[in-house]
Formats: sequence, structure tokens, C-alpha cells
Amino acid sequence: ALSPRLECNAQRHVLTYMEDAVCQLLENREDISQYGIARFFTEYFNSVCQGTHILFREFSFVQATPHNRVSFLRAFWRCFRTVGKNGDLLTMKEYHCLLQLLCPDFPLELTQKAARIVLMDDAMDCLMSFSDFLFAFQIQFYYSEFLDSVAAIYENLLSGKNPNTVIVPTSSSGQHRQRPALGEAGMLEGVEASLFYQCLENLCDRHKYSCPPPALVKEALSNVQRLTFYGFLMALSKHHGINQALGALPDKGDLMHDPAMDEELERLLAQVPGLVNSVTASPEASCLPSRTPPRVGSPWRPLHHSRKVDGESDGSTEETDESET
Repeated sequence: ALSPRLECNAQRHVLTYMEDAVCQLLENREDISQYGIARFFTEYFNSVCQGTHILFREFSFVQATPHNRVSFLRAFWRCFRTVGKNGDLLTMKEYHCLLQLLCPDFPLELTQKAARIVLMDDAMDCLMSFSDFLFAFQIQFYYSEFLDSVAAIYENLLSGKNPNTVIVPTSSSGQHRQRPALGEAGMLEGVEASLFYQCLENLCDRHKYSCPPPALVKEALSNVQRLTFYGFLMALSKHHGINQALGALPDKGDLMHDPAMDEELERLLAQVPGLVNSVTASPEASCLPSRTPPRVGSPWRPLHHSRKVDGESDGSTEETDESET
């Protein structure tokens, strides 16, 4: 049996989807009337189960439920993993453009916060690998409200306030507020890890939004005596257990593998009229692999600084296409 809190969350999320389905039904009733309301609801909730319901939707819907957030993270990974497979490095603004392809009004502030986890003291226009950005973005996007509260706790600890009197913002109105400005001294000195964890443990007990499992947070902090705020976020983003508990992305070693998506892409390409025939019928194309589609330059790809990740990177080029060699 579900706890009262989980049961309440589940009921609220079902209502979210029911209300959204009804709104879409009313907005598109002329088209839907041609094939029936029952079919519409069947297809809508199938898309919810498959995680495709968040594609091209407004941000308020994309972030409305934990399932929506997981679905968006998984969609971003599956759509743009080729960036990591090819070893391309992109800036924060370029990653934000990719996010806006899936969610046109995705807020720049969230992308900036995710990039700050990776770049820390570096300039915001520095280049990042796909895997570094993706795992940092996962933590920032899924636990956004929780991290805003953590930032307030960190700032209060830096100022010497009693952790038992720390005031934590928990209202939904605070989810897009600016994070407290962390001074240079705070970034360098940090806070005591054990005291910081005690505050986080109390926060997890009463926080109404999603937060990482406290046992895994404790594990992530177990090897340090002091830590900075962004050091804490980096530790969360790199923690294998937290990634597994969230369940949106594969392990880092499997990040470039998605056989199901590859098979689906091949199936879709096979359905494009004339694509296969035009390749096989051309004598000069006879030396090309028959299953490899023509490569087209992406309009968002920056020509002035795209480059491959070197051998000392985080391994995002392990599965680089052999066709490029």
C-alpha cells in the first residue's frame, strides 16, 4: 500500500494528465471527432506511458510531474546522443538551443545553472562534452526546487547561522528564483561536510519536491571533510547510485548505446521514398555502406570551434563512428 503522501502525489499526477488530455481534446475537437474520443484518450495515455507526451510542449507541462521530467531527460539523451558519439564540444548557449528544440520556452536560467556545475569557475562560454553537460543537467533539472533550498542552506552555513534555524524556501513560487550569490570566499573555503549533510537530511524529510535518496547523498559526501556548493552538485552528478535511483539515463559507459532507437531510426529511414534506391542506384555510391544514411551538416553545429574530444576526456568518444576514420 502507498503511503498517504505517495498516494496523494499519485492522485495529483493522474489529475494533471486528465486535465491536460481534456484541454487538448477541447482545443482539437474538430480533428478528434473524425476518429473518436476513445481513440484519442488511448493514444494520449499511451504517449504518457512511452514518455513522448512531453515533446514540443510548454515548460510548465514538461516540469509538472516527476514522470514528465524523467521523460524529458530521456528524450534529450536519445535525440542528441550523437553529439557525444561524434565527440563534439558545445557551449552552454548551444546546449540551450538543443533543449529549445524539444521545449521551445525552456528557461535559459536552468541551462546556465547546469553549465555552472560543469564549468564552476570557468567562463560560461567554455566548451563542454555531451556527457558532462547531460549528467549535470539531469541533477539540476530533476531536483531544481531541492537545489534552490540547498543553496539557501549553504549560504546560511557560510554566514555562521545556526543550522537549526535555517529557513528553507519550499513554495512553488521559488522554483525559478535566482540562486543566492555565492561569494568567492565561500566557493574556495566551503562548509563542513558533516554539518551540511545534517541540514540536508532534515531538508529531505520535509521537502515536498523530489530529492536524492539521503543515504546516497551521505555516501557522496563520505570522503570529504569540507566542500563547496558546486563541488556538492558535481558529486551528485557523478554519483552512479543517484543516477540509477533517478532512472532516466543509462550508466555513463552505456550513454552512447541505444539499440532500440537505432533500430527505430533504420526502420524510419527505410520508409523514406527513394532514399535507399537513390543510394544503391548511383554507381559512385556503391562503395558506401548500404545502411548508412547520408550525413548532413546540422544547422546548429558551430563550425568555428567544433572539435573532437581528446584521449584524456571523460570517454564520450569511445563509440565514435568508424565511418569518420
